[in-house]
Amino acid sequence: MAYDTDEDAAQHKRRRDAWRGAERRLSRGGAEQTVAEQLAELAALPALLGRDPEEEPDTYGNGVVAELERRVAELLGLEDAAYFPSGTMAQQIALRCWAGRTGNPVVALHPRSHPEQHEDAALPVVSGLRTVYPTTEPRQPTAAEVREHPEPFGTLMVELPLRDPGFLLPTWEELEELVAAGRERDAVIHFDGARLWETTVHFGRTLPEIAALADSVYVSFYKSLGGLSGAVLAGPRTLIEEARVWRHRYGGQVYRQYPQVLSALAGLERELPKLPSYVAHAKVVARALREGFDASGLPWVRIQPEVPVTHQFHVWAAYDADALTEASVRLAEETGTQLFGRWWAEGPPGMALAELTVAQDALSWTEQDVRDAVRGFVERIEGLDKG
Repeated sequence: MAYDTDEDAAQHKRRRDAWRGAERRLSRGGAEQTVAEQLAELAALPALLGRDPEEEPDTYGNGVVAELERRVAELLGLEDAAYFPSGTMAQQIALRCWAGRTGNPVVALHPRSHPEQHEDAALPVVSGLRTVYPTTEPRQPTAAEVREHPEPFGTLMVELPLRDPGFLLPTWEELEELVAAGRERDAVIHFDGARLWETTVHFGRTLPEIAALADSVYVSFYKSLGGLSGAVLAGPRTLIEEARVWRHRYGGQVYRQYPQVLSALAGLERELPKLPSYVAHAKVVARALREGFDASGLPWVRIQPEVPVTHQFHVWAAYDADALTEASVRLAEETGTQLFGRWWAEGPPGMALAELTVAQDALSWTEQDVRDAVRGFVERIEGLDKG
């Protein structure tokens, strides 16, 4: 990572050291690991997965890569699946393939979805696709909005959950109606399921039941499962065969990928079964955060959504983002507890946003632990004000 100044680099190192050194955290991300730590974990994966450490590495998508593809296709109840080095590539290819099959290059999606926010206009520039928005509101679109959209579209892409407005999900009935409305418009349905793994709790349905609503589904391995990187596109066999051709054209036919793939398999073994417990505890953490902030007197703090539907959610505060980040660092340095990571200036001037992930480490936190951490966090904000 490049930094504009030595001070930026020093601040990053300080934040990283504080959060790595914290004894109590809500989650631990791979981004804070050292190279040595990641290599040690990787070396332990064959034994963890019961694999022969002497097996041959993959070559251009065979071996363990093909095994992961079969595993995910079975998990989602779909015909076939293809592994990609990134979800960005997987989704661009999926949408490109569907445009060719429908004869319509227009994709209906949310303006806060990943292709619109985080891919540097790749859909129109790389694939010649055009996007339209059934809604611009910070929520999932409704079936009525899809039905009433004035322009034809070939693909309806639904991000589950919709991350940027707060990891939002519709109800199961709303999702069924949304999909039905898309099909009434003669559109195919693609799910951006980067975090689909943890939606089963909210929907009360299995992964195959959820995936069955769509014509194609993309899932990620590092966002919820702790993998190094990588993604899978799953769907009908004919679509996946075509996607593999485009994968080669896009430069995604990588010679060796076993480190990423082994970490993905480990995530399916270790993290996937735990996600329901993380989702349940996120509701406990969010409630305690709200109670702690209500008692603190800090002006305008909001949990979004108020009751989380996945194991991730947003916290908004009417306060300077840099000051909130500094208070987060000081809490970790002085008490060994990390409640928040970095805060970002978002929305209207004077507003800041933090993203929280509730994972294994958070399961030992009681509601009182969360309230105590909030109190310590606010005390450090007040200390900055007095300083």
